[in-house]
Amino acid sequence: MKLRRFQDAAVAGARVLVRVDINVPMEDGEVLDDTRIRMSLPTIVELLEKGAQVILASHLGRPKGVRDEKYSLKAIVPVLSGLLNEALETKTLPKVSIKFLNDCLGYKILWAINQLDPGTVILLENTRFHREEKRNQRIFAMGMASLANCFVNDAFGSCHRAHASTEGIAHFRPAYAGYLVQREVAALSKAVEDPETPYYVVLGGAKISGKIDVIKKMLDVADSIFIGGAMAFTFAKALGCETGRSLIEEDRVTMARMIIENATQLGKTVHLPADVVVTDDIENPTRIETKPIDGMAPDDIGVDIGEVTISEYTSELAKAKTIFWNGPMGIFEKPEFAKGTTAIANALASADAVTIVGGGESAMAVRDAGVEDKITHVSTGGGASLEFVGGKSLPGIRILEEDNQNNPAYHLS
Repeated sequence: MKLRRFQDAAVAGARVLVRVDINVPMEDGEVLDDTRIRMSLPTIVELLEKGAQVILASHLGRPKGVRDEKYSLKAIVPVLSGLLNEALETKTLPKVSIKFLNDCLGYKILWAINQLDPGTVILLENTRFHREEKRNQRIFAMGMASLANCFVNDAFGSCHRAHASTEGIAHFRPAYAGYLVQREVAALSKAVEDPETPYYVVLGGAKISGKIDVIKKMLDVADSIFIGGAMAFTFAKALGCETGRSLIEEDRVTMARMIIENATQLGKTVHLPADVVVTDDIENPTRIETKPIDGMAPDDIGVDIGEVTISEYTSELAKAKTIFWNGPMGIFEKPEFAKGTTAIANALASADAVTIVGGGESAMAVRDAGVEDKITHVSTGGGASLEFVGGKSLPGIRILEEDNQNNPAYHLS
């Protein structure tokens, strides 16, 4: 896959609309984790270094198409400004000011952009304040495109969605991949095209519904799949086990059974937990114990993989040459149920293998375990990385490919 790179575009003096992913966790108006902001900086810095005027667009949270100040990007400005100017100092570039505009398109926004002095980076308001964003409405995309001369998509975490600000704009302006998107595609392609074997996939989290495609794909290319998290109980129920009050997907039980049967036919192994940690109440437990996966009681709630499973999984993962991990092994936000997830993070960190963590909660887990710098690649996009590795074509990536004639840049080359 060859992408149109923003480094190859003539951007000096141009207005460049950059779709970043600064959908960061917030609490009481404060940024709790600035990782995504930091990941967006290299592209912004290089554009400024090349003499471009930078206009940033992003979403934040799920405001459901209406203006909600709780999800305003205005609160991001102080953190973004501080981090960006720190990065500019290392390049001996002059500091910039961040100008926040209270919408993401329209004549007033265009007029405000025209009035701004050089040395200003513009941050537009949350794109998801408009219902037209998620609908990828053509006129909405054209309106955003009118703000700039060209478009750079550096929001890999949103590239699996065909939204106006991730895919639609690229039909109306020359569009290019930013550094983050380039890096993600290069790293994740290793897990799709020609991974070194043995190739093991670890999947956790709550639901198998969002992972069906990746499981099917991995049965073709991976040697083994290791299942954890709440999704393990849907598989357990498919095998006839008592799952108590654990979270399961009733409408996916048959699918889980089919996956196991398909794996057997292909000579592949789907590893399920041998034992699990159970409790009577997640928030206020009066008992926490470990039981065999087929020995749960009707009142049990499964919350983590057990010691035997941890030992089996980590022992097998030590043999791998490529590992892809997406989804925690339990309710890792609670320390008493985080042992399995932490063990998998440490197993990847110590493996003599190419290790790829598929964003989301898994990325948080490796950071919490203090092993992020020992992982080959930690993706910024949970859903996007999963769909990419699962063989899906991501709309926000597809439009950036060199041979995509729907991208105006194709006709300018």
